[in-house]
Parts: sequence; structure tokens; C-alpha cells
Amino acid sequence: MTISRRLLLGSAAAAALPLRRSRAQPRPVLKIGVLSDMSGPYRDIAGPVGLACARQAVQEFNAGAFDVEVLSADNQNKPDVAVTIAKQWFDEDGVTMILDITASSCALALASVCREKNTVMIPTSSSTSDLTGKACSPNTIHWVFDTYMDAKSTGGAMVKAGGESWYFITPNYAFGYSSQRDTTHFIEQAGGKVLGSSVYPFPETSDFSSLLVQAQASGAKVLGLCNAGTDLISVIKQAREFGVSKTMKPAAITAYSCDVHSLGLEAAQGLRLTETYYWDLNDRTRAFQKRIQPKVSLWPASTQAGDYSATLHYLKAVAAMGGPAAAKDGRAVVARMKAMPTDDDCFGVGRIREDGRKIHPSYLFEVKTPAESKHEWDQYKLIATTPAEEAFRPMNEGGCPLVKT
Repeated sequence: MTISRRLLLGSAAAAALPLRRSRAQPRPVLKIGVLSDMSGPYRDIAGPVGLACARQAVQEFNAGAFDVEVLSADNQNKPDVAVTIAKQWFDEDGVTMILDITASSCALALASVCREKNTVMIPTSSSTSDLTGKACSPNTIHWVFDTYMDAKSTGGAMVKAGGESWYFITPNYAFGYSSQRDTTHFIEQAGGKVLGSSVYPFPETSDFSSLLVQAQASGAKVLGLCNAGTDLISVIKQAREFGVSKTMKPAAITAYSCDVHSLGLEAAQGLRLTETYYWDLNDRTRAFQKRIQPKVSLWPASTQAGDYSATLHYLKAVAAMGGPAAAKDGRAVVARMKAMPTDDDCFGVGRIREDGRKIHPSYLFEVKTPAESKHEWDQYKLIATTPAEEAFRPMNEGGCPLVKT
């Protein structure tokens, strides 16, 4: 909203002044781009709901000296498409920050583009821990979760519960590989072992029957699922259909409330998974859900809540620096974001580390039985909490060149 101010003059002075027409100075416009999967396998864990959450943050933030415009595009989970869109946004449309990203391969490709253009990238639905490791950048902040955190919480808990032998089904791109790698680390650390894995083409695969037969033949106790979105849902449904889930316990390394909603509690009950946000976690998360609920078809998962949280913190940093200064130097914006503590209704109080990792607690949940649930989105019961400082990989283990040793 533009606020006009008037200077009230005495009548004599006013009479002596020539008549001039006042013109309101246009306010600077800050442009944020939500680059996500809007139509493919990750649509429900990012997509339109994530876009709505980013817009909610803009709506709640009082920009004061500048206006904010939110653009959106579908990257189709293809790195070349993501890079093409990002370059157009940066070079032609004046976008200063891109958000969400989905496929880890897209995020890794975009990291170098954002560094070259000196803009800001905040992946919220991309999971590879390499984004704060060997691929870290002074222009990138990794929000919400990563494969290391999921693997530590879910993988370690499964081994302790008796699931000492594993077989993985893994998509053939960065997220799948890093998820299997990180989970294997915690399985072996806990005394378990990996008996094998099957890698499939992503996103071309929809029939997982042959992979499930191989998994069952391995004799492993745990079926480690290193995929997400509709692929994860399809594998779990097909595992039940072919009877694989009778002899193997499915373990979703990365799963969300929307996945549970799609599966239904009858199929998903007892599944253990890790998220960093859940709508019914506390009074603040319930307050956020109440505000966003009229604007979405699916209740936000942690990735989509991350779009709200990251956008809000970014806007706070831009306001502290001044819009024009922030638009010129994405690296300086990221540095300011790291210097400021984070605090919002979705994730509470947190901080951003030197390697670009945004940290907050992680929560191990178990999916409720139909009898335990009060309504369709009453899905989880809390099993364990990992404190923020323990949830993510230690900085000295990631290999990020930004970390001073």
C-alpha cells in the first residue's frame, strides 16, 4: 500500500508557491520465483500448495518500502528445463530468489547458475545433503530436511527395532543415490547390513513389480524406499498387492503427510517416517494450518511449510538490507540471513549454519491406525524428537569449502 503524506503550509506561504502536481514515486518490486514440480510425481509434496505457502508469507509480511511479486513455473524435474527457466527469470524478469526446486538434480544444476548470477537459491523440497557438502555455495541455503537427516532418524530407528537387513529400491538420480548412501551409513553404524539394491529410471518408471520380486528374493527384512511422491505411493501399494509387505517391512526414508493421505491410514498405519513439520505439533503449527487451510486442497507437508518459512526469513533479510541493495547482491542477502536467527510458526526458532544448512528439530512419527485417527489429516503420533543441533550432519563432516576449520 502506498502511503501519501501531505505537508500542511500556512495560507500565505501556500499562496506564494507555484501550483505543482505531485507524483507518487513507484515502489521497488522484489520478485521471487517458486520453481517446482507442478504436474509430475512431486506435485503433491511441493507444487501448488508450496506456491500458496510462499504467497502466504508474502501476504503476512509487511514489506514497507517494497512490493513483492511471486512467479511460478514447472521444472518437470529436469535440470536443463530448470536452468533455462532460472536464466530467463534472472536475466529478463528480475527475479532475485528461487525457491522449492524439487528434484535434487535440478538443485545441483541451479546452484552454479545462482552463484554465477549472484542470486539466491533456497531448496525446500530438494533433499541431497551434497547441497551443504561438496556442492555448497555462498548463494544457497538448504531448508527443511536432507537425506542425512532422514537417514539418521528413520534408518537408525529401524535397525534398533530389529530391521538389521535391508534391500533398497532407488531412483537413478542425485536424491535416490544420496538417500541410499546416507541410510547405508547409519544402517552399518548400527550393526545392520545392506543385502542389495535395485535402481530404476526416473521419472519413467511406474511398474515396480520386477524390482519388488528381486527385493523379496534377497531375504532382507526391510524394504528401503529411497524415492518420494507418487513413486513412493506406487511402490507401497504394489508391495501390498504382491504380498511383499508381508515378509518385508517397508521403510520410507523420505515421506510426507500428503503421501500418507494418498495411501490412506489402512495401508499406511504403522509406517515410521521423519518430518520437520506437522500441523498438529504445537499451538504455532496449528495456527499456521488455520491460516493456510482455506487456500489449499492438501494440508501442507514439511516441504511446503518450508516455502512459507524460507520466504518469510528471506523477506526479513531484504527489509533489513533495503530492497535495492538486496537485489544487487544475493551473496550478501544469504550472509544476512545466516546472521539472523530464524523464527516462524512452522519450525519455531532456529538458525542457518555457515555451510548453508538451516537447522531445526526433526521428529520421528508413526502413522496412526484408523481407530486412533479423529479425521483424515489426523495422521501421526510422535515417537521421538532429535534436537536441532543433533539432527543434521556436523559441518566438519560435509566437506563444504565455506566452513572454516
